[in-house]
Amino acid sequence: MRTLEELTRPNIWQLAPYSSARNEYSGHVAHVFLDANENPYNQPFNRYPDPLQQELKERISKVKGIPAECIFLGNGSDEAIDLPYRCFTRPGIDNVVAIEPTYGMYKVCADINDVEYRPVLLDEQYQITAEKLLAACDKNTKIIWICSPNNPTGNSINREAILKVITSFDGLVIVDEAYSDFASEKPLRTAISQFPNLIVLNTLSKAWGCAAIRLGMAFASKEIIGLYNKVKYPYNVNLLTQQQAMEALKDPFEVDKWVKLLLQERARMMQAFKELPICQKVYPTDANFFLAKVNDAQKTYDYLVNKGIIVRNRSRVALCQNCLRITIGNKSENNELLSALRQF
Repeated sequence: MRTLEELTRPNIWQLAPYSSARNEYSGHVAHVFLDANENPYNQPFNRYPDPLQQELKERISKVKGIPAECIFLGNGSDEAIDLPYRCFTRPGIDNVVAIEPTYGMYKVCADINDVEYRPVLLDEQYQITAEKLLAACDKNTKIIWICSPNNPTGNSINREAILKVITSFDGLVIVDEAYSDFASEKPLRTAISQFPNLIVLNTLSKAWGCAAIRLGMAFASKEIIGLYNKVKYPYNVNLLTQQQAMEALKDPFEVDKWVKLLLQERARMMQAFKELPICQKVYPTDANFFLAKVNDAQKTYDYLVNKGIIVRNRSRVALCQNCLRITIGNKSENNELLSALRQF
């Protein structure tokens, strides 16, 4: 692996980060705050939130089994996806490699940051080999993106291939595990101490049912997290998000119940879809959604929209022609979808 300094943009490595008022007195107990030009009224919303979300990170550390200093929290996973471009890739010079099809924000952030994006097509089983990904890299490749379980395909990417990429590539490998709570495989975040070039993403939006509060996570070495904290905006996670996340994380057993229910519904829905006359194939999945190939995805999608039922038509995505992506809802929502399609 190239050293972290070699991988980091020189201006970022030398960056003197913004010093917020809340950082400067860290380690001391205070009760009179006259340092940040805040309004003394309308507590607690008059005060800036903890810029490093220390209390929340300690709570997440216990739930996820990752040291707090190895956790970055962002405004949704989108911030955690954008930051590595700003930290490591030089606009107009460097490139990134990613599996294809996959989550679209990796390419959007590459385009925004003027970084070449190199998609590598999955096979017919939506899998990839390490050799194929590594063959797309050159001396200016800084990042390889792997979403597992993948979106929109739903399947987990072969673990041996991922590990071979991590150990063979001299840049950074980012594994997005947004849907890992629905998979049986052990999450890769537990391996960040073994691989200094591994960054793992996660979120409260899926299994934890907190999409509205926009809290994304990145797990990596404390050195990489330190770079993220240099570059991020000072108060990137607001107080309301931190408070609601703390509340949600109090009861992980409730989330386990939700996941179990969703997995039961997933199995039922996939079997029911296979029996629909319009369905050609249902693909294996490890996520809270599945991909189904139908006779005419656009016609089916339009029909459902007119019924007030929204799914995702993924026909414009590589290898997903005439495929609908179906999120698993509650039993009532799922039954309404099936009832509509049985009348189609």
